Amino acid sequence: MTYAEYLVAEETAREKHDFLAGEVFAMSGGTLEHSALSSTIGAILRSALKDKGCIVFESNARVRRVESDFSCYPDVTVVCGGVTRATDDSEGIANPVLIVEVLSESTESYDRGEKSRQYRLMPSAQEIVLISQGRRSVEVHRRNAEGRFEIYEWTQGAAELRSVGVMVGLDALYADAEALRAKG
Repeated sequence: MTYAEYLVAEETAREKHDFLAGEVFAMSGGTLEHSALSSTIGAILRSALKDKGCIVFESNARVRRVESDFSCYPDVTVVCGGVTRATDDSEGIANPVLIVEVLSESTESYDRGEKSRQYRLMPSAQEIVLISQGRRSVEVHRRNAEGRFEIYEWTQGAAELRSVGVMVGLDALYADAEALRAKG
């Protein structure tokens, strides 16, 4: 499938699809815990970045890397200093600064593997945040001064999102998801 054909199909699709070099991958539906974590991190970022020249997008925003013919829908995307749209997709964000994925059993290997690799290839991407659904764990893959990514993990306290100057308290982040799990 060409990217133009993919865009036409996405306009009427019931679920979202990732695209990589002509191949289309359906994204599975998430759990209530996944939704709670995604909305909480989005709300935390939106509140902290209000009036700071950044826009926080939820999972309906597409990220596009033209060079490797890749497109996907991260759980949360942050752009600072103005959105650059992909040259071949007016709805595709080409300059994310921070990308958040909430990990699920069915997508974790893809999120950690090829998807993260594509994110790291984007020069604007400064941090990739992987939030575990099954346990308290926030991994931040941060670009260092040499352009390589280093991994930081938090299981308590607050995760530092240096690219946007935000500290994310794990108690606040996980409150709703843990309440859902407790009620079974």
